[in-house]
Amino acid sequence: MNIENKDKFKSVEDAPIAPTLKDAFWYWLKLGFISFGGPAGQIAIMHHDLVEKKRWISEKRFLHALNYCMVLPGPEAQQLATYIGWLMHRTKGGLIAGCLFVLPSLFILIALTFVYLQYGNLPAVAGVLYGIKPAVLAIVLFAAYRIGSRALKNKWLWMITFASFIAIAVFHLPFPLIVLFAALIGYVGSRYSPSTFSAGGGHHASNKSYGKAVIDDHTPTPEYATFNFKHLLKVLAAGMVLWLFAMGLLVIMYGWQATITQIGWFFTKAALLTFGGAYAVLPYVYQGAVEHYQWLTPIQMIDGLALGETTPGPLIMVVAFVGFVGGWTHQILGTDSLLLSGIVAATIATFFTFLPSFLFIFMGGPFIESTQGNLKFTAPLIAITAAVVGVILSLALFFATHVFLPNEIYMANTVIFGIDWLSVTLAVLGFFALFRLKISIIKLISIFAVLGFIVSVLY
Repeated sequence: MNIENKDKFKSVEDAPIAPTLKDAFWYWLKLGFISFGGPAGQIAIMHHDLVEKKRWISEKRFLHALNYCMVLPGPEAQQLATYIGWLMHRTKGGLIAGCLFVLPSLFILIALTFVYLQYGNLPAVAGVLYGIKPAVLAIVLFAAYRIGSRALKNKWLWMITFASFIAIAVFHLPFPLIVLFAALIGYVGSRYSPSTFSAGGGHHASNKSYGKAVIDDHTPTPEYATFNFKHLLKVLAAGMVLWLFAMGLLVIMYGWQATITQIGWFFTKAALLTFGGAYAVLPYVYQGAVEHYQWLTPIQMIDGLALGETTPGPLIMVVAFVGFVGGWTHQILGTDSLLLSGIVAATIATFFTFLPSFLFIFMGGPFIESTQGNLKFTAPLIAITAAVVGVILSLALFFATHVFLPNEIYMANTVIFGIDWLSVTLAVLGFFALFRLKISIIKLISIFAVLGFIVSVLY
């Protein structure tokens, strides 16, 4: 059946035809290849397609699901796709939607990472990466600005941001510890000053109506989506069995200390700490993957984020790059199987990162459907968001030191860092383009890649 024909209705008063699982499959597959622009862009695409155009779900139900996904650790856009897929076609629909949101990005990123490792030293490729690095720095700074402008509503939240920046940038405290302290501050602070930590975020439906939807405002919750504590325990048990089986297999085959096993364990922890989105968890990934495990270098971490920005899907897919580089450099399957080592490690990193996201939806979705009200951020989550801004700023500082100060100049036996003024100029222009010109991230990356290539040709 032609999907496009099913999007045309006699009027907004006509209820659209419910999509089949096959219809949904082709839509989620298409979305997996066009979901550029980070979570905001991905959510906007789904709203346009599913609420305004196809009318598979009403705006109220769409935003109700989104508010739940926003307070979960993990990529909210991928979780929203999983939620809608589950609500429309049960667990099978949720798995299809969530997996297809990720798989195209995984395949593209594996190919790009192989090219990067195999040919990254070629002048043309190095030039492209040189141009992209300042763009990545501008994107990270702009992410801090966007989150901060929404979250930092008073001086106390600003103080949490400043404290988290000092904690990670100066004292190098672990990211999980910063999140824990921020949550504790929010919990205690809300009892003494509720207005300071009152919910200011959340998404609320507008008054605009797009017509009747397949899942409308007052469509009864299907039986399989009703809350049942026994079902919740079954889903939790199934998820734990799946995780234990995968982790146990790695331990039996390679041992606990093996790189391939530690990749699975590390990204399981990372999956539970991604409050605030991918930019917030990147410092944690950096601390573990670069400083502790030494799977990749600081420059490779920046390049990985650059490649992640150029691919569709959630930005947290940078974990596939980290896994691939770790598997490649540590030759987990032998010196003659570097490509296979990278592919296996990238797949393992992706599996353990996204498994909790599916569990959160399949476990919590029925409860959220039973509430049918607007969810609000709790005080601990508001404090965590404030701390996340400081963490992202520390990430920007880390990037800046490696992008702006790439060279060491020796004068009179003294090391003087040479500033790359071209990179500084490009980063400033990149931030201006994002902030004032509202240019898309993928367009910015593309322009700067071309500029980097031109520089490599001229110099």
